[in-house]
Amino acid sequence: MSIRLRLDKPWRSLDAEEVARLPGQLGVYQVADARGVLVYIGQVGARSPFGLRSELQRELAERGPGLTFRVEVNMQYRSRWFELLMVHQADHGSLPADNARNPPPLGRLSPA
Repeated sequence: MSIRLRLDKPWRSLDAEEVARLPGQLGVYQVADARGVLVYIGQVGARSPFGLRSELQRELAERGPGLTFRVEVNMQYRSRWFELLMVHQADHGSLPADNARNPPPLGRLSPA
């Protein structure tokens, strides 16, 4: 059995049509700029009225068009969020730019 640490779902255009297709479930998501650089890793918990859909609608409203996103439905969204942040930090030496502004306390992860 292989455990996947990195989020490997397909990238989708951050636009109203794509976001409307999202489920109202808990999970994590990533947002990348037009160059494909990951700028934010987010989590979606019970405070979002329509889960992933609500959060990505907010991201679209705040960030505007021209970005991409991918999601993972996950009931352990907080642990998965920390895991994705630690993997990014291990892979790139830093957090995504928008996570680095207010970083959560993280441990260290050494993915293979």
